[in-house]
Amino acid sequence: MTVWDDLVGQEKVSELLDAAARDADALVTAAAADAPPPEASKMTHAWLFTGPPGAGRNQAARAFAAALQCVSPDRALGGTPGCGFCDGCHTTLVGTHADVSTVAAVGAEILVKDMRDTVRKSFTAPANGRWQVILVEDAERLNEKSANAVLKAVEEPAPRTVWLLCAPSIEDVLPTIRSRCRHLTLRTPPVDAVADMLVRREGIEPDVAAAVARATQGHVDRARRLATDPAARERRASVLKLPLRLDEVGHCLKAAQQLVDAAAEDAKQLAEEMDGKETEELKAALGAVQGGRLPRGTAGVMKDLEDMQKRRRTRTQRDSLDVALGDLTGFYRDVLALQFGSRVAMANTDAEEAVERVAQASSPESTLRRIEAVAACREALDRNVAPLLAVEAMTMALRAG
Repeated sequence: MTVWDDLVGQEKVSELLDAAARDADALVTAAAADAPPPEASKMTHAWLFTGPPGAGRNQAARAFAAALQCVSPDRALGGTPGCGFCDGCHTTLVGTHADVSTVAAVGAEILVKDMRDTVRKSFTAPANGRWQVILVEDAERLNEKSANAVLKAVEEPAPRTVWLLCAPSIEDVLPTIRSRCRHLTLRTPPVDAVADMLVRREGIEPDVAAAVARATQGHVDRARRLATDPAARERRASVLKLPLRLDEVGHCLKAAQQLVDAAAEDAKQLAEEMDGKETEELKAALGAVQGGRLPRGTAGVMKDLEDMQKRRRTRTQRDSLDVALGDLTGFYRDVLALQFGSRVAMANTDAEEAVERVAQASSPESTLRRIEAVAACREALDRNVAPLLAVEAMTMALRAG
């Protein structure tokens, strides 16, 4: 199983990255033998991966990073870099390779202090890998200062350093940065391809795989979670019942509170899994004595960790709310398709009765206004409006139609 097997429905992108990985391997081999580099190469020092949510931008970038670090002996016999089994591939895919640095937004933005050490590392030679790889998972969240730091590093990269930036669209990245990157656009994976992946890789029953792939409209990560997590399916079922519970103002406010509380619970569960472990690991690294007492002068470091964890909880809550809003958008899209008599396949077959009830009780114009209300809520959350206020405004607008 090669590293490209994780790229669902991205055959063209896989081919381009595979060719670039081969050329990158040839460049390293030539340098080791003091031979001249190949005249023509598809390899470059900076890449920009764009595509809609669920297309697999981060997975594509990480697969490419693994191929760049591949140390399989089969390469000497003409094998393709990215075997998926060697130490270079494995440690890159699981996130432990010493020469692959990953930067992701903890809160709403990637701050310059989060980038400082990574930018500094980008100017060094790889320690034991073949390339120094910097993977920025949320390039659209770079603020002005952190984006300028990345720009300087991309303008004058070290010879064996590769930047891999991921963003929803090319417009989300500064023109000065994107002009120095090779751009790859990923598409939304076909529903059938996602279902096939769930059957092959996760052992999901074919009918269940087809249902969750259709419900998530090709979003690979959400389809995998729905297929493997009963709690996620319960939360989604609750969200799809929300349009039927908005007959009174009080019910609207109650539904909004429940939606926000569910997202907060998601964030709390993640925090319980990660925060305690991170705190104990940092205390051990700082040399905390038995009983948990920290050495003098380390309080600021612990405060920085607490601030980072707080920002991550906030973002997790907003991300969870965004998933719920995506489910609502899909629900009303099905309503609109039914009202227009469209032959588009219904995404939410498990909520068909609710879709039909809402479609019969409203007009296409009101359905469009409801879709716009959900979109307005998502925009409000992006502007850091208090979640409860944004969701309450949405549920009231959904009731009005």
